[in-house]
Amino acid sequence: MRQKIRFEKNSKNNVLTVLESSEVDPGIVMPLHEEDYALDQMVKASSEGMRPFIRLLRRRTFFPTSDLCAKLYEETLDFFKTEDVANITIEYDDVESFPGEEEFFLEDEDVELDKILEEDGTTVEDEMKEIDVDDDTISFTPEDISEHEN
Repeated sequence: MRQKIRFEKNSKNNVLTVLESSEVDPGIVMPLHEEDYALDQMVKASSEGMRPFIRLLRRRTFFPTSDLCAKLYEETLDFFKTEDVANITIEYDDVESFPGEEEFFLEDEDVELDKILEEDGTTVEDEMKEIDVDDDTISFTPEDISEHEN
């Protein structure tokens, strides 16, 4: 899943807003979550190192994975040091969490559902009628006194 994490500074109000959005379908990005932090605390935590930054960033409602936290820390180091940059967007694909794994792509030629369904041959009406030759209906007569009424 591809994610975009946007950090926005509001120096006047001492607020850092973190906006998380995700690609739900190819080309369709949907906002997921918004979290506000004290800007001065985040700047201080970022300058102290990755652990204090992660400790402050993670909350009950926003809890990014360790890999994502590390990327957010590394990508925002300069962002927190300079005051003239108002926002930054970090893109993250969770495929990055699995080094050495290839990204899966489904090509149109790989799987054709119609071909899979037609592998048994052609299905004609006569073949379907042959299956239903025997009458499966349940018959019950009032004289039947067995325990199982079939």
